[in-house]
Amino acid sequence: MAQTIRIQPAGGTWVVRTGDAVIAESKAALALYEGDRDPVIYFPRADVGMAFLEPSDSRTTCPHKGEAFYFSIHGTSQVIPDAAWSYETPGSEAAAIAGYIAFYGDNAAVEQL
Repeated sequence: MAQTIRIQPAGGTWVVRTGDAVIAESKAALALYEGDRDPVIYFPRADVGMAFLEPSDSRTTCPHKGEAFYFSIHGTSQVIPDAAWSYETPGSEAAAIAGYIAFYGDNAAVEQL
């Protein structure tokens, strides 16, 4: 079965927290559904505290979304390597998430308020 990607507004307010810091908060987040997996929430870059993020050298490639660029989170007490990623120029199937940033839920709490 072919992989399918569906992107829609996530609805409501979404937040990303690490420790006691809020890294992102948005009412314009997008939910990306890929096949039968749980959705991944993508945040507009304008709603992310980019001062907390440092680009890393890590890259991965998805045949449906393209090349992912990773970021490490620099908090007050720790660095979380490759905790977030972005598709700067995704394939046409995922064009809506271009420049948006997603976070791994095991490294940062991604929650709907």
